[in-house]
Amino acid sequence: MGRVNPAPDEAETLRALQQHRPELADAYTAALPAARAAVLHRLWGALWRENLVDRRRLGGREPAPFHHDTATTAVLDGNTHHHPARLAEAAGLGPHTARLVRELDNSVANLALAYANPPAGPPAANTATTLVDAEQSILDGHPLHPCCRTRIGMDTLDVLRYAPEHRPTVQLAVVAVDPARWHTGGTPRPPRLPVHPWQLPRALATGLVTDTGRRVAAHPLMSLRTLAFADDPAVHLKTAVEVQMTSAVRTLSPAAIHNGPLASTLVTQLAARTDGLTVLRETTAATVLDDHGHPQRTLGAVWREAPPPHATVLPLAALPGRPDLLTPAFFTQLTDLLLPPLLTLLHAGVALEAHGQNTLVHITGGRPARIYYRDLGGLHVHPARLATAGIDMPPLIGALPTGDDDALRTKLLAAAFSTVLAGLVAALGDNRLWDHVAATVRSHAGRHDATAILTRDWPLKATTAMRLADDPLEDRWCTIPNPLT
Repeated sequence: MGRVNPAPDEAETLRALQQHRPELADAYTAALPAARAAVLHRLWGALWRENLVDRRRLGGREPAPFHHDTATTAVLDGNTHHHPARLAEAAGLGPHTARLVRELDNSVANLALAYANPPAGPPAANTATTLVDAEQSILDGHPLHPCCRTRIGMDTLDVLRYAPEHRPTVQLAVVAVDPARWHTGGTPRPPRLPVHPWQLPRALATGLVTDTGRRVAAHPLMSLRTLAFADDPAVHLKTAVEVQMTSAVRTLSPAAIHNGPLASTLVTQLAARTDGLTVLRETTAATVLDDHGHPQRTLGAVWREAPPPHATVLPLAALPGRPDLLTPAFFTQLTDLLLPPLLTLLHAGVALEAHGQNTLVHITGGRPARIYYRDLGGLHVHPARLATAGIDMPPLIGALPTGDDDALRTKLLAAAFSTVLAGLVAALGDNRLWDHVAATVRSHAGRHDATAILTRDWPLKATTAMRLADDPLEDRWCTIPNPLT
């Protein structure tokens, strides 16, 4: 198992490949400069946006987001840096710099490993692509987070066995649960919990479950811990894994188990008032209770509807890598399909965290035809707005309810506008496309929401500041200039 929380850096990853996967070693070494540059560009942008250092120390100008040049360097205090971890060390980013440095080293190593083992080739234009293929073709991870490829807790062989960018088939283990400990919401299921194979020894060590010996084949999607069943394409499963990916250890909180089916009903009810939006409902959420009746974050699962298996459905994160699809005309069509329902839900009191992983587009004849939204754990709801819209507030728990209009808008803006739309405009290199976004906002947002979206700077999650904070899970925000003003 290695040390308690492995986070292989470049050298450790190379040694593992030379011993176990020598056919990848040369390609990995060749990919390291591009991976360093890609992560360095993300960190360099974060230093500017999040005001992590005095900008007088930074040379040059603020880098354009989303463009990860393979020759990226960064100048700090007159010194040129080629590696993000060394830049972070030189910047002296506070008492948790060492934690960030370890994560940056791991992010570079895993990104180079992804570059060294790419799919056979990009999908041809007008060729149907399965959702699994599309999600596993995304090598770069989060487009702005410097820890875009962290897998803290997994060693190099674990990454090759389980990470979606390496296209494995994963054997989920089915464990038995005492019915008295089985806690579910939504559609009831028998006390059998599918467990990710990496998590299995940790699950068995709790003494709360027993291995039935049954295994179920599945394919990891973008989030690694969410998988598509090989023999049931209508269902996806979110599992708990004690692995830190980007900003969090991916277990399942009691709130996620409680809220999923309830939030699914709420958002489905509102989506029915729109055209073109389908919610992939979380039909069942389950966890295991300990001797004190407390739900266990490390022993849980969420069963979720999948998009139609024979349709061409892509996560929005895949579009920048699909120049055969992403054209200015496609962008305007996507805007017309995506923004009206998101803004309608916002006005009614629900802000979806519509980022590139959670939001998918069904493509027919080269045109966007429907939006699918999944993973309801990150939404925000505004009880007063819901009441005005004639919708009963479900008994959600945790941080989801808010009475703050700005907090509500921030959830949507930071994901759909500052990240997704900004990334697509950057990929197309045509700022005139913002005119169509502005016109769509004017037509479909409520008056107060439209004013805020059109005139104020936009929020963006300050992911690097979060990694440097005493509490790295507390949301922190920065702003970017509003391209619609």
